[in-house]
Amino acid sequence: MSAFADAIDDLIADPNMAVAVTYQGSPVRALVRRPDRDIEFSDITVHTGTAVFEIRRGEVPAPQAGDVIVHDGDSFVVQGEPRLDAERLVWTLDTRPA
Repeated sequence: MSAFADAIDDLIADPNMAVAVTYQGSPVRALVRRPDRDIEFSDITVHTGTAVFEIRRGEVPAPQAGDVIVHDGDSFVVQGEPRLDAERLVWTLDTRPA
């Protein structure tokens, strides 16, 4: 196992960094970010909250758009193409509220 994999495992195991979520009905641990984004439509800008989940590839080998993640009782749908990090260890999943 590489030093990067060890570091990711430590981050995911840390209760101050990662949380328990449900991915397609299976429990996994994830790093969660909830950044705000501005989305522009023509001459209108909409300010919206989003959720980004980072999940180890070993726990979710092939996420797809349309999959559902439940975090703190809120459901989110994966949108767009899931992205792997440079080491191919962690998926970054952009979501929208379900």
